[in-house]
Amino acid sequence: MITLPVSMQQQDQQPDGNNAIPPATGSVKDLERVLYGGKRFGNHVDEVWPNLFIGDMSVANDRYSLWKLGITHVLNAAHGRMHCQGSHDFYGSTVDYYGVPADDSPSFDLSRYFLPSAEYIKTALDTTGARVFVHCAVGVSRSASLVLAYLMIHHHYTLLEAINKVKERRWIFPNRGFLKQLCALDRKLHKTS
Repeated sequence: MITLPVSMQQQDQQPDGNNAIPPATGSVKDLERVLYGGKRFGNHVDEVWPNLFIGDMSVANDRYSLWKLGITHVLNAAHGRMHCQGSHDFYGSTVDYYGVPADDSPSFDLSRYFLPSAEYIKTALDTTGARVFVHCAVGVSRSASLVLAYLMIHHHYTLLEAINKVKERRWIFPNRGFLKQLCALDRKLHKTS
């Protein structure tokens, strides 16, 4: 498990005295240091939580690979983007599909999809025998951000705890804008001003 150095655990103070980020989370720059550590390569798909997988578009576009993994639900965090154009028609009746039309851009508001995506993953995983595949183009930013949000919302992890949990199985690197949005979610969930 990766932890922040003591100096990074200090709360950032805004000029008005409000805490910017919970001490267990640190700043976006601190989180980027944590994310950059460890192995920097990944598989095309990894199980990061029981029956919850993060992967890339090569697996998403290969129905046979998904069948071998026993995938029953696909959350496409790059819906409608080039080479990530999954749909109910593509996967057929045996796989449930949910598309999030997100850009991997720091200015894109992914936070509006945190709760709906977390609910989709939770509902799927509450179904007996379900296996959920969350993907984007490369499987490190958009898809990882949605899985981190799921762990924070439904398993009450802090952002740093969620990052550490996923990094046990897969290298991830959400872009800076998504990290800021996840920090805001962390503050909201842990009621830090």
